[in-house]
Amino acid sequence: MISNIKDYYTLYNSIMNLDEKTRFVTILDKSGTVVFGGQREGIKNYLSETEQKKSIQHALDSWFLRSEFSEKIGDGKYAMAKYGKIKRFTIPLNHAHLLYITTEPEINDSFIEDVLKLKEAHEINK
Repeated sequence: MISNIKDYYTLYNSIMNLDEKTRFVTILDKSGTVVFGGQREGIKNYLSETEQKKSIQHALDSWFLRSEFSEKIGDGKYAMAKYGKIKRFTIPLNHAHLLYITTEPEINDSFIEDVLKLKEAHEINK
C-alpha cells in the first residue's frame, strides 16, 4: 500500500513518464487536500489556481456521489471527462485517496489502462 512521500513520488513519476501528453498528476485525500503531485514543465495552465481547486473539488464530489451506488453496481474503477482542451481522469487509490490526472485530449485510449496497471503494481488498491 502506498503510504509515504517516496511512494507518492514513484507513482507520480511513473504516470508522468507514460506519455508526454500527461499534463497534471496529483494524489488527493477525501477532503481535496493535495498529498502529492505536480504538472509537466512548460505547459500552459487553462485554469487559475482558484479554478483548479474548484475543478478538483467538483471531481471529488462527483466521485463520492457515484460511490453511493457501489453496493448495487460495484466499485468504480475510474471516471473520465473529455473537454475540448483536456481529458480529466479520477481514479480511486484506496478508501482515503484519489488520483486526479489531466492530459491532452488526444492522448492514446490505452493510457488509462496503463495507469490502472501502475496502480496495481504499487498495491494502492489494498
